[in-house]
Amino acid sequence: MARSATIPIVPVASVAPPSPRSPLATTFLGRLGEAMRRHRRVILAIQWVVIVVYVGLVTVPAFMPLPETGATIVSNLTLAAQFAFWGIWWPFVIFTTLFAGRVWCGVFCPEGALAEHVSRFGLNRRVPKFIRWSGWPFVAFILTTVYGQLVSVYEYAQAALLVLGGSTLAAIAVGFLYGREKRVWCRYLCPVSGVFSLLGRVAPLQFKVDRQLWREHRPNFRLECAPLVDVKGMTGSSDCHLCGQCSGFREAVHLTARLPGSEVARLPDGEVSKWDARLVVFGMLGVAVGAFQWSSSPWFVMVKQALAEWLVERNWFAPLESDIPWWVLTHYPEAGDVFTWLDGGLVLGYIGAMALVLGSWISLWLAVAGRITATAGESWRHAARRLAYTLTPLAGLGIFLGLSALTVTLLKAEGLRFPWLGSARGAVLAIGVLWSLGLAWRQLHHRKAPLPRLAAALACVAVALAPVAASWMLLFYVW
Repeated sequence: MARSATIPIVPVASVAPPSPRSPLATTFLGRLGEAMRRHRRVILAIQWVVIVVYVGLVTVPAFMPLPETGATIVSNLTLAAQFAFWGIWWPFVIFTTLFAGRVWCGVFCPEGALAEHVSRFGLNRRVPKFIRWSGWPFVAFILTTVYGQLVSVYEYAQAALLVLGGSTLAAIAVGFLYGREKRVWCRYLCPVSGVFSLLGRVAPLQFKVDRQLWREHRPNFRLECAPLVDVKGMTGSSDCHLCGQCSGFREAVHLTARLPGSEVARLPDGEVSKWDARLVVFGMLGVAVGAFQWSSSPWFVMVKQALAEWLVERNWFAPLESDIPWWVLTHYPEAGDVFTWLDGGLVLGYIGAMALVLGSWISLWLAVAGRITATAGESWRHAARRLAYTLTPLAGLGIFLGLSALTVTLLKAEGLRFPWLGSARGAVLAIGVLWSLGLAWRQLHHRKAPLPRLAAALACVAVALAPVAASWMLLFYVW
């Protein structure tokens, strides 16, 4: 007689329930983040294409003669490279970082990619303490911006090779010395890392970490964060490069959208940095404004003429000498563009004065606002530094406007006209002011203070921003 088939009985308790999964994984952004991780080779290919184009545009024009009269972007490689770097590349890197986070850093940046690639074969030394000093992004931004003005980095290919190429070589050297498959340069030393960090806090994209799911799931793949972010403890986007390599880790990390500026509105006490505040106030709203403004300022010309006459009357001609190497001060006699020691000193003086005046004014009124709203156990300095982060939108859009001015200049030389330009600039400037004020109000609204005091603090922020807006209006509408 045939034996009947036996069906094994499995106890209910032995059937593992399905692992919980974040609903963010099924959204469009969540799937996009997963695609970035799974198709890492595509991102690497993009990075190498950008590297090749970047190296070509930086190096080749530097060894070519200056453009002749009548040369155009289409007919001259030097002008084409100038337009690519300063007319398109950098203005829209700032713009996209403000509205999409540090995706430029994680997907496109040639310096970061080279530093990470070189570190795979480097010495893998431990990062020394002096490199991890939190003030380097501020110092590097100031020095690079000022030096770029002294050698006319926007106008001449040799200067661009010196500044950009020097930065790239430094990134490669740091990558070779420190870390394994890491971006030590990007995290600590890059001249624009501080700016990108601030803009990333305002951006509406972030990789969000669900800590409960992190605890419930085992690692499902090997995770190495190149920009040295503590993914488990990540609460914002200041250091995240949005490269996608952590997407889906432990089913807890997913790309998502957020209200722009929400990270700044609820900035944790431990993330308020005096160097970030200084970078916003004295760097992005001070030095940057002076750097974009001095070449168009009638005040600069007036002071230069007065000092030159004073020096000539006293037969003191040394400051008027112009036989200076191009890598110290601008020296292109064939283009009729030569700096004297007086010019260099006045450029430094103008930028320094603007940074000091604007930065001190903003700091004063942020300090008043901090005193008004500081909570029990909180110093007014800490409250003022927290408010400084709310000025990031105006600072970022101001830098975008300043960089895009060269875009307009180059396109006008090609015969294009922009009758709507004044209105567009005014709209961008107004958005920056209103966005910063709105962000300040959102941050103040979380403070435990009476409404009149909050309103007074917001008025202080508005007064702080007034001369910054006026400086941009002078540049675009008066001079």
